[in-house]
Amino acid sequence: MTRRFLFVLGSARSDGNTELLARLAAEQLPPDVEQQWIDLAAHPLPDFEDLRHDSDHARPTEGPAALLLDATLAATDLVIASPLYWYSMSAQTKRYLDYWSGWLRTPGLDFKATMAGRTLWGVTALAHEEQEVADPLVGTLNNSAAYMGMRFGGVLLGNGSKPGDVRKDDAALARAKTFFALDTAAPLARFLHEAS
Repeated sequence: MTRRFLFVLGSARSDGNTELLARLAAEQLPPDVEQQWIDLAAHPLPDFEDLRHDSDHARPTEGPAALLLDATLAATDLVIASPLYWYSMSAQTKRYLDYWSGWLRTPGLDFKATMAGRTLWGVTALAHEEQEVADPLVGTLNNSAAYMGMRFGGVLLGNGSKPGDVRKDDAALARAKTFFALDTAAPLARFLHEAS
């Protein structure tokens, strides 16, 4: 299967540090790797309605939910690019992941089986120098990948608050050059309690 990367941008502003870092990393992908970029601010999802105990979810056929579902299913590699907001992901990004709950219960979709074995990645910019403050975001992505039977490529972390600040983070810029290395498959994600 040809590699196809979906970049889901979850920032409240365009051209921020997270998007900049994601684009720098994506520049390193070979030209034959397809890329699709979806900005959640430009394609806002309505609040997620949990129907799992009431009825099945219908497959969306139009609007942002249909666009994101189709793009997600087509991706071999899914990159969540969300700035660190209050030590986790943005509301837009969390809402997108909430929609996965509905897609898991959409008849005929086989969302979990389809996503199994694909790779989930993360990119985030944070204002703190201490990267450990991003552990809740990293944990959410790792655990989501583990639940879905996906591989987890890790999270590319960069430091920056004002637009463009991440360009001063030499370590993040260096890591961006090899972050999406395609010569080896990312490991299957595991819940922390399974790691020991």
